[in-house]
Amino acid sequence: MASAEQLKALVRSHLEGNDQHFFSVAMQLAAHEAKLGHGKLAEELRALVDQAKVRRGSVPHGSDQAIPISRPRGDLAGLLSVSYPKTRLADMVLNEMLSDQLARVVREQRQSAQILAHGLSPRRKLLLMGAPGTGKTMTGAALAGELGLPLFQVRLDGLITKFMGETAAKLRQVFEATDRTRGVYFFDEFDAIGSQRGLANDVGEIRRVLNSFLQMIEQDQSHSLIMAATNHPEILDHALFRRFDDVLLYELPDLAHIAKVLKSRLARMAIKGVSWKRLANEFIGLSYAELMRASDETLKEALIEQRDQLAENDIRRMLEERQRISRRLTNKS
Repeated sequence: MASAEQLKALVRSHLEGNDQHFFSVAMQLAAHEAKLGHGKLAEELRALVDQAKVRRGSVPHGSDQAIPISRPRGDLAGLLSVSYPKTRLADMVLNEMLSDQLARVVREQRQSAQILAHGLSPRRKLLLMGAPGTGKTMTGAALAGELGLPLFQVRLDGLITKFMGETAAKLRQVFEATDRTRGVYFFDEFDAIGSQRGLANDVGEIRRVLNSFLQMIEQDQSHSLIMAATNHPEILDHALFRRFDDVLLYELPDLAHIAKVLKSRLARMAIKGVSWKRLANEFIGLSYAELMRASDETLKEALIEQRDQLAENDIRRMLEERQRISRRLTNKS
């Protein structure tokens, strides 16, 4: 049951025309009901808030557009960047396990009212691990696009400071935002705050930030998706893994997926006889991002040279260039 103060705050914000505060109090009520086990009521309250936001933004009900909201202001403007992706899971080339995991997240989010009504929780806290360029960041955009939600990317340069206690305070602001505004909140390069406590280069401030994150994500009862991505899972603190609902592993594409990426991007201009399998065999080890970059460079060169067809060597040349760059970067690291 809502407290007297919450009811007064709800009425006061309505009378003052303060929509942001009204929605914030309403979402607090929903979270309170969810904690009491009233999952169906909590979801109904959240749905009503979402509908109200849609009407305030003049977006047709049932459209695929994300709920329009004000861009982060004040301190949050330095912590979060917002976008409204149109990317879908169908735009990604995924292995079967990843495809099934992400489809399950979308299904559970769309059926969250039924899940909450039975005292269960839909997946919404995800840890993404894998090499650079394998699709982790694109996954955040795709889930936001599938669910019609804004994508909030957490800016680590604004979050992490040298002043003791300030980073944890900023982190709390981010988690408070997840409760006020439903969206996909994406922590990229998460190892910057999630590295193991006790490492040789560990400092007290980062250790306190990690402890704060562990506490906040465990206590989080919002309706938002929280996603953290890392290229270095081996240095993550082990306590993190059990705080997430699902762990998604991203790998470099195999031969079949390399061929699929190249064919999907270039087949419409490729001459007959281009062997996607042969190209895939030659360039095993490139990431999805590198394959996409090489494909785009091939298309741009053809447009500049006013060619309407691509030979296999045209494609190979750009892939070789991308491969050389990748090897140089790997040797430097």
